[in-house]
Amino acid sequence: MNHRTVPLSAGLYLCAVPIGNARDITLRTLDILASADVIAAEDTRSTRKLMEIHGISAGKRPMVAYHDHSQAVVRDRLLAAVRDGKSVAYVSEAGTPLVADPGYKLAADMREADLPLTTAPGASAVLAALTVSGLPSDAFHFAGFLSNSSGARRTALEGLKDLQATVVLYESPKRIHAMLNDLRDVLGDARKVVICRELTKKFEEVLTGTPSELLEQLDGRT
Repeated sequence: MNHRTVPLSAGLYLCAVPIGNARDITLRTLDILASADVIAAEDTRSTRKLMEIHGISAGKRPMVAYHDHSQAVVRDRLLAAVRDGKSVAYVSEAGTPLVADPGYKLAADMREADLPLTTAPGASAVLAALTVSGLPSDAFHFAGFLSNSSGARRTALEGLKDLQATVVLYESPKRIHAMLNDLRDVLGDARKVVICRELTKKFEEVLTGTPSELLEQLDGRT
């Protein structure tokens, strides 16, 4: 057993969890998940599964779903718990909270209310992708998910066109062809693009090329 129950002061604990490989979790996050009075999660099912893998039981502790569709009433409930002296752990479905994640509203409300919050850092898809990409990492811009609409996506890409930095985007596998087409049309076909998928998992893959070259590599794949 790699975790221990520890006394936690009242506050919000933003805990990073693995992006794929369940062993990519810090001992501190395990301790917090084992000890917090309340556990808030973007996906409570995946969080329960992760805890079970590491031998942690929620027991009778409340697990609160906090996701994109959560309303202010859920945030108010979590803030009230901290005001009452409770420790609240928040975890994303994967990776570091607040990075392309709804937790930022919760953190903002905590700051505005002058309530304590801290981080238990760890896995991050953004940094993992930069690490294996071979692209410059001294300056980078994280743009997250762009619009599902091609028109809005192209407008966003126009705004990124002149950045003197590596640009990191998230994209769904089902839209990767459309994204590559837009990258080629808006940014030109001389740009070096790296696709990182399934990072830390069994079928991890890193593909490098121009948009057109990557479209050829992905031809026939979904």
